[in-house]
Amino acid sequence: MTDDKKTIPSVSVSYARNGTSTKANALGMREMQERAYERRGEQYLLIKSPPASGKSRALMFIALDKLTNQGLKQAIIVVPEKSIGASFHDEPLTKFGFSADWIVAPKWNLCDAPGSDNGGKVNSLGAFLDSDDRVLVCTHATFRFAVDKFGVEKFDNRLIAVDEFHHVSADPESKLGQHLGAFIARDKVHIVAMTGSYFRGDAVPVLAPQDETKFEPVTYTYYEQLNGYEYLKQLDIGYFFYSGSYADDILAALDPAEKTIIHIPNVNSRESTKDKIKEVEHIIEALGEWQGTDPATGFQLVKRPDGKVLRIADLVDDDPAKRDKVSGALKDPAQKNNRDHVDIIIALGMAKEGFDWIWCEHALTVGYRSSLTEIVQIIGRATRDAPGKTRARFTNLIAEPDASEEAVTEAVNDTLKAIAASLLMEQVLAPRFNFTPKNTQSGPADGFDYGEGGYDPSKGNVGFNEQTGQFHIEIKGLAEPKSKEAARICTEDLNEVIAAFVQDKTTIERGLFDEELIPEELTQVRMGKIIKDKYPELDEEDQEAVRQHAIAALNITQKAKQIALGGDGAGGDDQPSANTALIDGVRKFAMDVRELDIDLIDRINPFGEAYAILAKAISEESLKQVAAAIAAKRTSLTPEDAKELAVRASRFKKERGRLPSIDAQDPWERRMAEGAVAFMRFKKEGRYDG
Repeated sequence: MTDDKKTIPSVSVSYARNGTSTKANALGMREMQERAYERRGEQYLLIKSPPASGKSRALMFIALDKLTNQGLKQAIIVVPEKSIGASFHDEPLTKFGFSADWIVAPKWNLCDAPGSDNGGKVNSLGAFLDSDDRVLVCTHATFRFAVDKFGVEKFDNRLIAVDEFHHVSADPESKLGQHLGAFIARDKVHIVAMTGSYFRGDAVPVLAPQDETKFEPVTYTYYEQLNGYEYLKQLDIGYFFYSGSYADDILAALDPAEKTIIHIPNVNSRESTKDKIKEVEHIIEALGEWQGTDPATGFQLVKRPDGKVLRIADLVDDDPAKRDKVSGALKDPAQKNNRDHVDIIIALGMAKEGFDWIWCEHALTVGYRSSLTEIVQIIGRATRDAPGKTRARFTNLIAEPDASEEAVTEAVNDTLKAIAASLLMEQVLAPRFNFTPKNTQSGPADGFDYGEGGYDPSKGNVGFNEQTGQFHIEIKGLAEPKSKEAARICTEDLNEVIAAFVQDKTTIERGLFDEELIPEELTQVRMGKIIKDKYPELDEEDQEAVRQHAIAALNITQKAKQIALGGDGAGGDDQPSANTALIDGVRKFAMDVRELDIDLIDRINPFGEAYAILAKAISEESLKQVAAAIAAKRTSLTPEDAKELAVRASRFKKERGRLPSIDAQDPWERRMAEGAVAFMRFKKEGRYDG
């Protein structure tokens, strides 16, 4: 496992370290918190902001204002698990300039209380509702049971704040999602929703569309967060393929000198040996010679060959006494700023959401996690800013598909999911895009730098605002959203659209391994279908506008990445040339083409660069096997795809005054013509409802 081809990161992004995201204003608010506080008067507020950006404290400011100035009776803070309740302990906000302190009476932080969620805690929440106290913290589970017991009316005139809001689902089986829908329908509460990733791993929407439109979004991007740090300037995201047992070769991806969180695989995954305790022992043995256990913390002491003694926290051990001791030592507030307190944390289901270890430099995850949200949360463990920490990375270790392996399909699926996660993170980490159509009325936007020579009215322009981390990009032929909702989606939700696209199995399989692929079949047909399914309330014109904006964001990021990494999709020494590498890549791509138009963007395969990286990160034999497994199940044109192609053919006729020709030289025009013919045949055969 010394083959360096297996360790290529899929993206490496550098940042300016301008310090803006960590500086506080006169009220003690950092940039994101100030932005959220400006919207404190909204009844329904959705805060989308990365881990470590200060969402918990932002909520404290907003909740105190709602209780003091907006007439609300109480605030109920709802978190997914007990450990996150600690984020809402007392804070002396007046010390930093705010008008009031955040105080939670110990008996009302139910996350600290013993007992089950469905028991005394529910009765405690009921007692709180009848009291004159103002703030309570509980888990999602306690809150669900309480709403079941007391009814939504009991919560009138209160603030309900839901942390890690991506746990909510519009699925009818989601109790929390149903409760929130009932609260919104009754319209007698205020809701603040907070999340670091407003998308789910199962592609089910978080909220029903009619409910989502009621929320005022506050978005703070990863780019703004990391660009505004003082110390951290580079973040690498990548996947690493291995063969055999991961524990045998983990040092190929793990640098013992880096502060690391290792998440071992779920016992039900194919990467697991089914014995998690032995896996931890194996990792410890690979790191060095065991020296015993620290009696004060419960950390494992391991001596490296160079004589350094590593302090390793084992959160996998099932012995409650041992695990609680280790967990308590990790949470010790006296050690929060002590870099030498612990070196490596090994976990399975813990140390993800809400786990705050600022010194973590490497999040190393074995096996694919079922949810893209979980990946984002794990990466968030490494993106804290800390003195002396200039670089952080996330690595996903995945077993190579093996020719002798029976579960080839599962192996292929894991590979595709890892690529999807990587593509999504590239989008999440990139600056924000503002697209406008290029026409005779076009002009420069305030605050944007258009590069050498400035804005040129005779061509498409690319401007960048370093302070806000936003691009202004002109694209010829771009459709503009007409409705307020479509405009909101194009401004706020492009990453959610892209998440649905890259998680679509057929899309990613064809994008990576179909040599006969016509890119428009993905960029127009598949993306078009995803938009229709995701936003059925939009009319056809607005659906097309959203589709164009989403595919432009994805493909421009991919082309910029190719340029930033050296042109071959794999990078040279994995070091970006400067903190502007991705920005320069976007500008260079736009300037290198004769004219940046939507047709050109639609002709780019969004997975082309991912394939170039995959080809260097996985053995040729395994790559061929993956391609063969996917090719074996390729199907002919389905009635659904034929219908989508017929719609595109109809649009082609409106634009060109003629139908697509089956004999055209352009492969996409031929494909539309084939689709239209197939649609008529399927229609004649009665293959469509109605």
